[in-house]
Amino acid sequence: MKEFLKKIKLIEHLTTDVEIHKTEFVSKFRQHVDEGSTGIFSDTFDVFSSSKNEYKGQVGYEGFKIKRRRKFFDMNMNLAVASGTYRQNNEKLIIETEINGFSGMMIPFYLFGIVFYSIFIGAFFMADNIEGNGAGFALPFIFIHAAFMFGIPYFIMRRSTKRMKHELEREFYYMTKK
Repeated sequence: MKEFLKKIKLIEHLTTDVEIHKTEFVSKFRQHVDEGSTGIFSDTFDVFSSSKNEYKGQVGYEGFKIKRRRKFFDMNMNLAVASGTYRQNNEKLIIETEINGFSGMMIPFYLFGIVFYSIFIGAFFMADNIEGNGAGFALPFIFIHAAFMFGIPYFIMRRSTKRMKHELEREFYYMTKK
């Protein structure tokens, strides 16, 4: 499944080299991340937080797992979760990050959608008492509707992954310059 998600660009990898020591980087990174959960329903009350930090999650010396904090009136869907590790190579710190934009809550949505549209399309083919050309116009509408219902969440997750990758590239770079 992971390889499929990589192909459709819902999982991306980011490797960043910065010239800083691991302990210094981790302490700076902890200052930018609030301690908290990165689960599915963890961002429900984030909009009421008074923290100025952009991210929340866990940051340790072995690795990290973070997600972007939700803000009030923020229309961007922040679904991506970044997890990574770091290793010191002489004077450089190599940060290897995996950004996952696919949420486990989407599996039931897609399964329900497939079952619903299969039943709906099957009902059109089995209907005997439809008169006129009504079914001829309804079938393309159903396919277009299904394309939007499956496509829009996909593009939201893909954009969330792309944004998180871009933001982390900037964040890691600027974190070492301060």
